[in-house]
Amino acid sequence: MPDTEVHGPIDYVLLEFTGNKLTGRAAEELVNLVERGIVHVYDVLLVGKDANGSTYMVDLAEQSGQAGGFADLAGARSGILAEDDLLEVAGAMQPGTLAAAIVYENTWAIPFVAAAMESGGQLIAGGRIPAEDVMEALDALEALETTS
Repeated sequence: MPDTEVHGPIDYVLLEFTGNKLTGRAAEELVNLVERGIVHVYDVLLVGKDANGSTYMVDLAEQSGQAGGFADLAGARSGILAEDDLLEVAGAMQPGTLAAAIVYENTWAIPFVAAAMESGGQLIAGGRIPAEDVMEALDALEALETTS
């Protein structure tokens, strides 16, 4: 099967930032991952929720300070994220925050996916463990080892 027909897994994340401002570090690292070919970003949307709970969109093309480094990804608009997704984003947010909704493909996995498919493999289950849960579990295991 040619690589052009194969895609890596596509994930999404919703990152909430307190205080309606971004430092740019998260966006900088995302751009770094894109430049290194590790991920391909399909969509980036920034949604704000003011102290009263009203939501608003942040226009990435406007290079405002509110967009942080995500302005560098203003062209990432595939349409995978639709307007109804924005309502879900807004519903998950706390007042006084800014959220980045990002849809990305794990391009690093394309050769693995292609090889698995060529060998007749089919994905029958998958999942994701949030980074915070992994760090918490590893810290707990380390604490057990030091007390043993």
